[in-house]
Amino acid sequence: MKPVIAIVGRANVGKSTLFNRITKSRDAIVADFAGLTRDRHYGDAKLGRREFIVVDTGGFEPDKPTGVVAEMAKQTKQAVAEADLVIFVVDVRAGLSAQDHDIARFLRQQQKRVLLAANKAEGMVDSPALGEFHELGIGEPLPISSAHGQGIRSLLEAALEPFDFGDEEDDAAAETEDPDRPIRLAVAGRPNVGKSTLINAWLGEERLVAFDQPGTTRDAIHVPFEKDGRRFDLIDTAGLRRKGKVFEAIEKFSVVKTLQAIAEANVVLLLVDATLGISDQDAHIAGYILESGRAVVIAVNKWDATDAYQRQQLERSIETRLTFLKFAPVLHISAIRRQGLGAVWKALLQAHASATVKMSTPVLTRLVHEAAEHQAPRRAGHFRPKMRYAHQGGMNPPRVIIHGTALEHVTDQYKRYLEGRLREHFKLVGTPIRIEVRSAKNPFDERGD
Repeated sequence: MKPVIAIVGRANVGKSTLFNRITKSRDAIVADFAGLTRDRHYGDAKLGRREFIVVDTGGFEPDKPTGVVAEMAKQTKQAVAEADLVIFVVDVRAGLSAQDHDIARFLRQQQKRVLLAANKAEGMVDSPALGEFHELGIGEPLPISSAHGQGIRSLLEAALEPFDFGDEEDDAAAETEDPDRPIRLAVAGRPNVGKSTLINAWLGEERLVAFDQPGTTRDAIHVPFEKDGRRFDLIDTAGLRRKGKVFEAIEKFSVVKTLQAIAEANVVLLLVDATLGISDQDAHIAGYILESGRAVVIAVNKWDATDAYQRQQLERSIETRLTFLKFAPVLHISAIRRQGLGAVWKALLQAHASATVKMSTPVLTRLVHEAAEHQAPRRAGHFRPKMRYAHQGGMNPPRVIIHGTALEHVTDQYKRYLEGRLREHFKLVGTPIRIEVRSAKNPFDERGD
């Protein structure tokens, strides 16, 4: 799973600036979630090919007993508990404070790996002012400047060094070579939407064989099970626990666990509540699924508890608020009554098959040429993009790479047109498609006068 890094520190030391610098202000992923304070944000980040999750927190005062500050401290403590590593940010120019000592004492008690980031240190790399921060007992202060981007890469290299990211290409190859590899399935959704009921319904069916297996990080639980001869690996986001021989699911929503589960899954079942409609939180989770390139099926739970008007409003809400997932099948179910679950399994298998489809180079090239004959790319100045051949560049999601000349002028609208042609031919449902264009270098561009 992706490592989780929490950024903590007292107010106005530059935590949010560091967060935005690390995540490159990816607004589609960084968002407030209902039930969390405004000062606790989650974002995706990448250093090279190493991906991780960053948590931004508000000003931290560990010992405040009441008020808004106490609530902010509670959120920060939760972020630290979820994190694999903590970046403790201090302000070099303001100097060491009693509050810094309080935070350091709290972090030492948590026995977490902590890096001390001395912010606002532009032009002060060799300054003796850095020396006083050794008093915190956290370790060597690493001078950075969040505003100017100085020292950020070195900080992240130190933070990510202990984690094993594996080889993504080897993982993809292993999945391609082993068609019997379990399908990694994540069930995502906001609290009280019925995830626990659905999971228990699955695991309670006589045709399912399941057992619990501790996950690789903290409370994450993987549940390998079989259905109709096909193996699955359920990546739990609802806090699944085992009590005797009976599985119990606890509705405990953790944004970090959900993001990790989505990132690790092959297919995500996005569960929404028919009685409540599509919320901002549903849209944020859906956006992250799309950003992660995961195959997805949308299941509308509690469909039996709605009237005709509610159903009409919900369908409109899905069309408008989740329009970016229009490729995903939408199914109506009742987890408590076990209605519609067979169709869900069929859709999940179809989405996985679409996400891992093999596309031959001759077929892709022919489809691209036929698409251009039917509707050529728009001319840009004196040049019209010329698509010569295409090949598959990856799976889950399917990635199609098109080679030719002047392809930098191919518009996003035309790529969507190509995507539609590919979906129609290969009958792809439930998976995003990535289309990349690569232009051949013109040997006459560098001619001398």
